[in-house]
Amino acid sequence: MTRRGFLAPTLGALVAACSPLGALNALGPRDRGAGRVARDIAYGDHPRQKLDVYAPRERPAGRHATPTLVFFYGGGWSSGSRALYGWAAQALAAQGFVVAVPDYRLVPEVRFPTFLEDAAVATALVRERAGSWGGDGEKLGVVGHSAGAHLALMITLDRRYMAAAGAPDIIKAAAGLAGPYEFLPLNVKSSIDAFGQAPDPLQTQPLHFARADAPPIWLGHGTADETVHAEDTILLSDRLRALGAPVERKLYEGLNHADLIATVSPLFRNKAPVLDDVTAFLRRSLG
Repeated sequence: MTRRGFLAPTLGALVAACSPLGALNALGPRDRGAGRVARDIAYGDHPRQKLDVYAPRERPAGRHATPTLVFFYGGGWSSGSRALYGWAAQALAAQGFVVAVPDYRLVPEVRFPTFLEDAAVATALVRERAGSWGGDGEKLGVVGHSAGAHLALMITLDRRYMAAAGAPDIIKAAAGLAGPYEFLPLNVKSSIDAFGQAPDPLQTQPLHFARADAPPIWLGHGTADETVHAEDTILLSDRLRALGAPVERKLYEGLNHADLIATVSPLFRNKAPVLDDVTAFLRRSLG
């Protein structure tokens, strides 16, 4: 296995891996224990700086009793829409979380670090407004798949993004599914387009920002992933563990890149316990 992070020969291959997941939004079964409670909440002036919110239909007593998550979808930093991932947010919400799904600005309109800045600002707004949706902003975690996992882990590990958003240290737990955390050198079109203009490529890599005082982190990956090798998850979890940071790792035998998020859907949930594993971690970490 080579250390190349994103391994798809073209951006189209990554998009092809993720695009069928959007069909689950229209055709797949939904978790009935949750629903959308807010839509088109603006966190900036750009049309893509908006988010939707999902919540459990039954919540514990107390306005701020429900832990809150921000879920970032993937798409090679150049595609994706919150409108295609309501099924995933609803699945997480049915497990007992208030879940926000933001859009963020994409390549080629923007480059690094703009999409990370959007992720941080959206997360700060969710923390501020969580109570209005029945969530607890003091118990906030971030979750992401693929490029969304890169966003989630970057704004968790590199303190500068949340500090610039005026909300330092608000992320209390992070979970990454099939994420790219170490993909230097930049030799794939998707990563070149997104990060090729960065003055210091190391500043684009979650692995570079691993730190002992990170909040609890969960990393999951499929062993059959040919879009982002499982080695990315192994490298980051090993680095965090060596530093003494609280990290959990789960490798799923035979699962590919799209499987890691598709198994969150009721349609494919019997394929692997990804939803159970990640939500159990988030409950333990967020309380």
